[in-house]
Amino acid sequence: MDDVIEPAAADFQLPRILAALADPHRLATVRYVAVHGESWCGLVMQEAGLAMSKSTFSHHLRILREAGVVTKRISGAKGYAQLRKEDLDSRFPGLMDAIIDAEVPARQA
Repeated sequence: MDDVIEPAAADFQLPRILAALADPHRLATVRYVAVHGESWCGLVMQEAGLAMSKSTFSHHLRILREAGVVTKRISGAKGYAQLRKEDLDSRFPGLMDAIIDAEVPARQA
């Protein structure tokens, strides 16, 4: 059973949120669910172009959940991720809009 506790909005820590969003895979996940709403995690991995194992994606999702960026709902054998935009906006107004809308720099070789 998953024992990750999602923090209350009042307990959000900006450094932890920014650290969670610093990884390009986690940022792609957040941007995907910001546009598409609550999404099946398998679809997020596929459509966001995240070439990784399910366990690696679960690790990234756990970091986002522990920071308070997303919430995860289990239905049967499937997990669904959703951005906690209202909670984030209540604590840090405009932060998620700026992050979601920011241009992603090209990767350096």
